[in-house]
Amino acid sequence: MPIRLRLRAPGGASHTISLTDDAAVSDLLTSISETTSLPLFDLKWGYPPQPLDPSLYGMPTLLRDTDLKLNGSQLIVIARESETFAPPSEQSAAPLSLQRKQNPELKDTPEVPLPSHGGTVVLRVMPDDNSCMFRALGSAVLSSSLDSMTELRSMVAQAIQSDTEMYNEAVLQKTPDEYCKWIQYSDSWGGGIELSILSQEFDIEICSINVQDLRVDRFNEGKKKRCVLVYSGIHYDTIAFVPDGTPTEDSDNDVKIFDSGDDVLLEAARQLCGELKKKHYYTDTQRFDIKCNQCSWKGKGEMDAVKHAEASGHGDFGEAG
Repeated sequence: MPIRLRLRAPGGASHTISLTDDAAVSDLLTSISETTSLPLFDLKWGYPPQPLDPSLYGMPTLLRDTDLKLNGSQLIVIARESETFAPPSEQSAAPLSLQRKQNPELKDTPEVPLPSHGGTVVLRVMPDDNSCMFRALGSAVLSSSLDSMTELRSMVAQAIQSDTEMYNEAVLQKTPDEYCKWIQYSDSWGGGIELSILSQEFDIEICSINVQDLRVDRFNEGKKKRCVLVYSGIHYDTIAFVPDGTPTEDSDNDVKIFDSGDDVLLEAARQLCGELKKKHYYTDTQRFDIKCNQCSWKGKGEMDAVKHAEASGHGDFGEAG
């Protein structure tokens, strides 16, 4: 059944777009860009309006395979100003750096024993260096994670350059060339687009569990193998399984690749994330208090940080509190 939805564009203009039943996330974003003539935009929907980022489902994912009920809905399209990109040495154009505050309650990471599997599900915490997503994934899919950030960033850039029709400006919110330069900076964050691309590159399902609401986002669903990442708002960690007889603090025998049909282990990972939630091991990026480490400015939420960065040229932020 075709998908019809309404767009409320800047200035009050309204549009209706139709998508075929086999339309992908990339088709939705491209159609919105073409209809509104906006190369860069943000989306909101629902009441009260909430941010919507379809790219989190993966660009090739069919809309019918997501939990988005788009048919008959209205999306609010918000124009985003074009960005100028420059080498990292030019601080005003460099990616934002955002450090989490230390969580005093997480002295010991939670563990979930899994007798049926003969071991324990544990959390492997990644460094806070803006490459945590690449480190978390690299520790699972690469034999050595030492250079995983560089290797995985390069793979993302190559995939984008090889298919600029799918990964266009509407999808990336930057031109493909700009995005490829940006994602290879060591302090550029990885997210849904990168997970979507890398899940295909490694022919693996990636499950990302959101600590704040325990939602499981699946990338490249249906593959034989999967790895499980933990997303806590501005940070990624990795789920590992430690066989019985091995100290859980010893990572030498970690298992981080699992059968995709093993929902018992995935549920144990969600249970672990539930314990992390109780310890408030997450950052609410829409509402959290934030400070500039360069001038002591304070604000609330990631959007405030972006505005301050654009006005001041500062790019080093931390979670206040």
